[in-house]
Amino acid sequence: MSAEPRINDRIRVPEVRLVGPSGEQVGIVPLAKALELAQEYDLDLVEVAANARPPVCKLMDYGKFKYESAMKAREARKNQAHTVIKEMKLRPKIDPHDYDTKKGHVVRFLKQGDKVKITIMFRGREQSRPELGYRLLQRLAEDVQDLGFIESNPKQDGRNMIMVLGPHKKKTEAMAEARQAQEARKADAKAHPGRSQNVAESEESEESTDAEAPAEAEAQAEAPADV
Repeated sequence: MSAEPRINDRIRVPEVRLVGPSGEQVGIVPLAKALELAQEYDLDLVEVAANARPPVCKLMDYGKFKYESAMKAREARKNQAHTVIKEMKLRPKIDPHDYDTKKGHVVRFLKQGDKVKITIMFRGREQSRPELGYRLLQRLAEDVQDLGFIESNPKQDGRNMIMVLGPHKKKTEAMAEARQAQEARKADAKAHPGRSQNVAESEESEESTDAEAPAEAEAQAEAPADV
């Protein structure tokens, strides 16, 4: 069945409960009278409650109503928050510089309102020292506790140990803040044209960093096992 309401001549009932253009209650009138009023106001007669007895109809510009409804639905989809789970892989004996780099990625993901799956990869003799991975995960959770919390506690999964961090900030809030920041950058670029190039380079650098994150993880995954 079509989700479209019946309008004008498609309405087939003897009488209707009529609602005026501004929402005022006109009352129960013959269908012919309702159609006559619709023509007089240059509007459509739209059935808004087909199951009522008699059906409820409203005088409106149906084309405008459909357009506005479509725009609202599109805006709602645009603002819809999709849960995203990022992944970051570490080794138990990660060096300080790599740790800071990985932590930076986790911080950015949490600020964006995304969850982060942290995977500690054990190789060779490291598998006999699961406490190393556990301590590393606890350290990371403490370092980012202002932005996220432990949603799933560390647990062993084969040769890996996994923990999931959840953001304190909702995805919708992060998206709204990102849009505001983008609008602020655009306004600043218009006010100070000389800075626009620096802004573009900064954004390109951030995109490049995002692209490097999975590559680093893959590189660690392919590293030779300890023996």
